[in-house]
Amino acid sequence: MRSRRTTLAVPGSSPRFIEKAQGLPADEIFLDLEDAVAPSAKEDARKTVVAALNDGDWSGKTRVVRVNDLDTRWAYRDVIEVVEGAGARLDAIMLPKVADATHVQWLDRLLTQIERAMGLPVGGIGIEAQIEDARGMVHVDAIAASSPRLEALVLGPGDLMASLNMKTLVVGEQPPGYTEGDAYHHILMRILIAARANDLQAIDGPYFNIRDVDAFTRVAQRSAALGYDGKWVLHPSQIEAGNAVFSPSQEDYDRAELILDAYDDSLRYGRGAARLDDEMIDEASRKMALVIAAKGRAAGLARTKRFEPPGN
Repeated sequence: MRSRRTTLAVPGSSPRFIEKAQGLPADEIFLDLEDAVAPSAKEDARKTVVAALNDGDWSGKTRVVRVNDLDTRWAYRDVIEVVEGAGARLDAIMLPKVADATHVQWLDRLLTQIERAMGLPVGGIGIEAQIEDARGMVHVDAIAASSPRLEALVLGPGDLMASLNMKTLVVGEQPPGYTEGDAYHHILMRILIAARANDLQAIDGPYFNIRDVDAFTRVAQRSAALGYDGKWVLHPSQIEAGNAVFSPSQEDYDRAELILDAYDDSLRYGRGAARLDDEMIDEASRKMALVIAAKGRAAGLARTKRFEPPGN
C-alpha cells in the first residue's frame, strides 16, 4: 500500500502553497477542490491543479485530488477535467461526504470511462472515501466493500461532529463536558474495522489548532495506537510529528524483523513455534510483526540488529 503517515491538505486554488508542498516531507499531498476553495474559484482551481500535477515535482509522494461532493454541481466536472488533464500523474481521487456505497460506485464507473477514453490503465487511479456524517457511519461496511479501486477510508471529523450535533467547536478535541474515556473511540474503531475487513488503509482526520504541535501529537498517538495508518496535516509544522507518530520506533522495528527471522528459522526445522530471547514466537506473533515491519520499511527505517540462529 502507499504510505500515508501524513496527508497534507493544500488549497487547489493557491499556486504558492502547491509549489511549497512539493518540497515538504508529507507522504501524501492532496490538492483540494472542495472546502479550501471558494465557489467562485472552483473552475479556475481545476486548471491550477492540472498544471501542478503535470509540471510539478512530486517525487516520492502520493498524489491525490479531493473533488467536490456529489450533492454539488462541481463534482462530475472536477473528475473529468482533472483526470483528462493529468490522469497519468494522479494516484487517487478523494471523494468527500460519502454516505453510501453508490457514491463510490459512481466515481469508479466515471473513472473507468475516462481511463478508457484517454488510453490510461483501467483501474490505475485509486479512490479515498471520506466518512463525514451519520449516514456514512451507518453504511461504512458497504462503503468499504464498494469498489476494488478503494484504497483508504478517511475520517472527516468536522462535518461528522456537526452531523451528530456534538457540543463542541474545536475539531479534534474532546467535547466540553465529556470527561470519561474518548468521545471518538467508537467512530475511530468503526472506520478502522471496516477498513481492515476490506484490506484498506484508515486515515484519521485533521487537528485544527495548527500551532499546538504537542496537542496534535497527543491526538495522533490516540489513532496510531488503535492501528490507523496516518493522519491529515493542515500545516507544515505538523508533518514531522505525524511522520514520527505513525512510524514504529527503531527498537520496535528491529524487534519485528527479528521475530520474522526467528519464526522463519523455526519453520525450516518443522517447528510451528520459536523462542526469541525469553519470548515464545508463533503464527500470531508473526502476523503482528508483519504489521510493524511493513510500517518500518515504508518509513525508510534500516535494521540495526541481525538475527543469530540458535544451535539446532
